[in-house]
Amino acid sequence: MQPDPGSLWLVVGLGNPGDEYDRTYHNLGFATANLLASRHSARGSRWERMFGGRVKKPTVGGARVVILEPQTFMNLSGESVGPARGHLRLDLDRIVVIHDDVDLQPGDVRVKSGGGAGGHHGVESCIHHLGGPGFLRVRMGIGRHDRMPTERFVLTRIPGNLAEVFERAVERAADAVEMVIARGPAAAMNEVNRREARGDGGGDAGEEGDPG
Repeated sequence: MQPDPGSLWLVVGLGNPGDEYDRTYHNLGFATANLLASRHSARGSRWERMFGGRVKKPTVGGARVVILEPQTFMNLSGESVGPARGHLRLDLDRIVVIHDDVDLQPGDVRVKSGGGAGGHHGVESCIHHLGGPGFLRVRMGIGRHDRMPTERFVLTRIPGNLAEVFERAVERAADAVEMVIARGPAAAMNEVNRREARGDGGGDAGEEGDPG
């Protein structure tokens, strides 16, 4: 798909609402969405109640963008994303979901189209409510903890010694979303994934109410 200036995109940052989840690994999607909104002076939207999430509407690279942060808790993310997609009448290849990923090294960023949920319940919910897996993902690596179960680890706060690693990852994930919109998914996947594989990116770190 070629980039289409003036088109409409839905960009979804996954996370859990509430101060207790700020700066946790599972909220890296929220952090990236917030950075994108700040970069592009996004304005608010009356759609927040309809979509069940925080909504900002910037222009990115000449394209209209709706940035959504579901407030349903992670495991029910699709209950927010599904209505947003339906209202906006978007094809799946115009939806970008930003999420943490334990199968990538801490700080790594990758762009992917389609595929399974990889055990990520937020992505799984999106697949279910969108009717298929064919949306785009910006995956943010967090690695795994060698002694802590994944469902607990993702809800822990990023330690101070890794703060800079993940600050850079958020910057690069926001760059990746901008590249998807401005240049198209294929170009973004090629450039971002090759750059990260070379080590240029900086990944150098040795039901309702359910936040998991």
